[in-house]
Amino acid sequence: MLKKLSYILLFAFILSACSMKKIPAMTVYTIVVPTIKPVTNSKYSKKIMKVSYPIALNEKLNNKINYSYSLLDKGEYLHSIWSNNLSKILQGNIIQVLIESRLFDVVVPSKSNIKDDYRLESTVFDFSHHVRGDRSYAIVSIHCILINIDSGELKKDKRFSYKVDTKTTDARGYVEANNIIMSKFSTDLIRWLAK
Repeated sequence: MLKKLSYILLFAFILSACSMKKIPAMTVYTIVVPTIKPVTNSKYSKKIMKVSYPIALNEKLNNKINYSYSLLDKGEYLHSIWSNNLSKILQGNIIQVLIESRLFDVVVPSKSNIKDDYRLESTVFDFSHHVRGDRSYAIVSIHCILINIDSGELKKDKRFSYKVDTKTTDARGYVEANNIIMSKFSTDLIRWLAK
């Protein structure tokens, strides 16, 4: 009886091994924070800035990497993801860039208990990989607003939109192009805030 049970288990194991497929490994990507030159003589040098989580109107800001083949055909890569929730990555990168720029005395996340002078809020309209035939490009469109907390008024606002061709039509090519965009966005954001 024990011998018969051993043969059945061995047969089941061999059968299951034959039907197993190798699943591709998950590739995890992040956004590289560019090096920013410090701003001299900033009018905000004694001010505190809070940076809110970016919100999205058309995109889901999770750890999935989005792509589209047309306006109606959209999806998420199955084996490629962001290293964290995209909203957290963007907020963290903006905070790091602002700290390096020395534009403000202190830069903290919006959940901080510190009293702030200004708040930077942003809305993501597009943050995805657009594939059209054998060509593809990274698209980023983010609207930023600077709010004076004491007066409650809108100090300034601007929509930053970028499109960069990818070297390849896969997730890796997209992320490389996206990092070029985020470097441009970081530089443009600092220039805009410094004006």
